[in-house]
Amino acid sequence: MATADKEVETTGIVGWIDRRFPMTSTWKKHVSEYYAPKNFNFWYFFGSLALLVLVNQIVTGIFLTMNYKPDATLAFASVEYIMREVPWGWLIRYMHSTGASMFFVVVYLHMFRGLMYGSYRKPRELVWIFGCAIFLCLMAEAFFGYLLPWGQMSFWGAQVIVNLFSAIPFIGPDLSLWIRGDYVVSDVTLNRFFAFHVIAIPLVLIGLVVAHIVALHEVGSNNPDGVEIKGKKDANGIPLDGIPFHPYYSVHDFMGVCVFLFIFAAIIFFAPEMGGYFLEANNFVPANPLQTPPEIAPVWYFTAFYAMLRATTDPFKIVLMVIIALLGVLALLRARGKWRLGLPVLAIAVVVFMALTESKFWGVVVMGTAVVSLFFLPWLDRSPVKSIRYRPTFHKVFYGIFVFAFLVLGYLGTRPPSASATLIAQICALIYFAFFFGMPFWTTRGRFKQPPERVRFKSH
Repeated sequence: MATADKEVETTGIVGWIDRRFPMTSTWKKHVSEYYAPKNFNFWYFFGSLALLVLVNQIVTGIFLTMNYKPDATLAFASVEYIMREVPWGWLIRYMHSTGASMFFVVVYLHMFRGLMYGSYRKPRELVWIFGCAIFLCLMAEAFFGYLLPWGQMSFWGAQVIVNLFSAIPFIGPDLSLWIRGDYVVSDVTLNRFFAFHVIAIPLVLIGLVVAHIVALHEVGSNNPDGVEIKGKKDANGIPLDGIPFHPYYSVHDFMGVCVFLFIFAAIIFFAPEMGGYFLEANNFVPANPLQTPPEIAPVWYFTAFYAMLRATTDPFKIVLMVIIALLGVLALLRARGKWRLGLPVLAIAVVVFMALTESKFWGVVVMGTAVVSLFFLPWLDRSPVKSIRYRPTFHKVFYGIFVFAFLVLGYLGTRPPSASATLIAQICALIYFAFFFGMPFWTTRGRFKQPPERVRFKSH
């Protein structure tokens, strides 16, 4: 007599494939028999939407490369040819350019959801690290792709960003030369960026996405309550608070996809430039190495980090030196064991090095640290609970201040520099870093609510 849990052998074509490739078992493990918490809410749409936009970018990118010419004398004209002569070329180009911005919209919201509900906490540290690596790859992919239209903003934006690397002591000039492949942004740079944008970065990105999903399905999804559903299972080993991803969440996500596609189509057909935030007016002018645009600014999804870069002036560097020195004194007073003298000595070395190097370099460091600090979030947050639902009220206020500061930085990065804007950007940058590096202290403070033993769910 066959046991109840024995696998049913498939037949026909599916059976033939299964005996040679784990198609059915993979489908069951990652879709039909992957049990996700039953209390997912609105914020859990954005993971699947990010995957949808990735597919859109790959497919539309393939069609664009069929007519695009990675040549400094032909690139801009080939984009115009795609827009004006290729059947439905304008739609494919706008799907790709708008898709790039929508990619960052859904990724930022996806990361914010993880921040709110503690999706980076144990046992999901590796899931979060893969996600941050995906974010870095997206930034690189967007940067390399930004040059390809060979418009004024593309050309000068790439010139400014690549020149930032020259501020790195000792290796900076050689590094920026290696990235450009020439002494100025030229045809060599265009070909190099095209190769990275079309082949190298997408391969890494797809690998990281697969690793992200596999790691997630190994440990299970988090939920708004921060409760581990694998802790309570029935006699068959099925989580009591879990439901199969398919058909329940496949239908759930399909609804989110429909709403997203409606918004996506509305932008493409009625506002593909989004007032200059998605596509700048200067990028509809051919690149001219002899004429600099009045204002050079990156696309909106980089502007928060760009504002931090611009905010790192000589006075702000002095403020950072004072903060690092104070942290060294605090470490001397409170650290124990081998760290008691090591951290103050490190702080002194950093302060001396900052005094000997220019602010431009520290602007690059600040901008890079703003992204890299995300990787350490699982170890910076020491709250006894995961979800924001069960944290003290002042924790929620801190989260709100952090989001507000980030949005202000993003806005300031799109505006021309001024004394008042620089001051505000400096304050917001300090708030940004205080949020992360102060986590070991403020995340343990306050009165926490007791999370439930099982997820809370009300059917709608």
